Amino acid sequence: MDLAQRYTNVGVIGAAGKMGSGIALLLTHEMALRKTSPGAREERFKLTLMDVNDEALDGLKGYLRSQMRRLAEKSTVRLRAHYADRPDLVENGEIIQAYVDDALDLARFTTDLDQLAGCRLVFEAIAENIDLKVKIYKQVKKLAPEAFIFTNTSSIPIRLLDEQAGLGGGLVGFHFYNPPAVQRLLELITSPTTRDDLVADAQQIAKDLKKKVIPASDIAGFIGNGHFIRDGLYGIAEMEKLRGDYGFAGGTYMVNRVCQDWLIRPMGIFQLIDYVGVDVFQCILGVMNQFIEGEELHSDLIDELMKRGVRGGQNPDGSQKDGFFRYEKGQISAVYDLDKGDYQPIAAAWSDRFDKALGGLPDGHFPWRALSRDTSKTAKLEGYFGNLAKAEGLGARLGRDYLKRSKEIGEQLVSSGVAAKAEDVNGVLLNGFFHLYGPINDYA
Repeated sequence: MDLAQRYTNVGVIGAAGKMGSGIALLLTHEMALRKTSPGAREERFKLTLMDVNDEALDGLKGYLRSQMRRLAEKSTVRLRAHYADRPDLVENGEIIQAYVDDALDLARFTTDLDQLAGCRLVFEAIAENIDLKVKIYKQVKKLAPEAFIFTNTSSIPIRLLDEQAGLGGGLVGFHFYNPPAVQRLLELITSPTTRDDLVADAQQIAKDLKKKVIPASDIAGFIGNGHFIRDGLYGIAEMEKLRGDYGFAGGTYMVNRVCQDWLIRPMGIFQLIDYVGVDVFQCILGVMNQFIEGEELHSDLIDELMKRGVRGGQNPDGSQKDGFFRYEKGQISAVYDLDKGDYQPIAAAWSDRFDKALGGLPDGHFPWRALSRDTSKTAKLEGYFGNLAKAEGLGARLGRDYLKRSKEIGEQLVSSGVAAKAEDVNGVLLNGFFHLYGPINDYA
């Protein structure tokens, strides 16, 4: 069966979730273009979007309708050529509406997994739970024995899932980054048992969805989370060192600020854990600790925060939930104090002590946002990190140590075979985490 045939019957499991909805949008757009192309008007296309919550599926319908309209409004020239054989469509508004209608007509919304019967491509975006995934895959194999399955797992070994579900190499890791409709990066994970035709189709699908593909070996956590989790554990360890002198809230504030300001990252490490979700961080830790030998990949602090209900993540409207920090209108407003069990507002009267202890930023510093679109950022980064190497003060020392540890983690991913080369590690951090530079560099 060729890929064009597989595209005619596609399913998404977990379609109404944060990741699943983005994957559903990408597939709706691609399949709508295929459905409305002149040579395929008579083909029957079906996209089955399955989730366990009817209310969430209603939200997915609205999301797809609004997003497909936005995509169409940005592509009127392309769509006018696409619908050139439709004399009934004259105005841009008519063409846009026709495209949105065509796109939504191919979608089927359901809470019944049985509706995936006969699917030829199945994308799975459910919780990081091995038993649940294996159970679902076994059901899919009975319903759609010819289907290739793409899992969005961010940490679980592909070979383990494939073997336990008896898929015979019919599973591949398609690790999208959040949000899938915006983030260009996709980690493609194959195991030694993955079928060659699936690998070829996966590479083409990634190209169709306009993704930048970086391959990762089938080792728990892969490249992105392999770095992020270890980076987070290091940040937690550094915070614990500062806790004695500055308290839990002060140490958290200081380490987070060092990551964001001294390392010129888009956000500090604890803010990033909040964005991903403290609960997700704990889950990935558990998976990696189970399958990676010789490392202690665990955090008592993360376990304690979960017991206290400090979970992070996003609300349905996309706003940030409270985690290490409390957020107001998308901005950090308070930091969780484990010692008091409550949030400490971040005001100048409170944070001045910690800012003074960190000291001033080295000469040549620019905020991440200022450099993110600067064509001369490489030269500016070289100058800044050269100054950081010579700078005095607690913030500078913490920054240098963090930079060194980040590089060690990157090099470990290469030496252990998770990544084929340093460029792949750097590519994931540049494209998936929006860092300005890769961890394997000459700055450390």
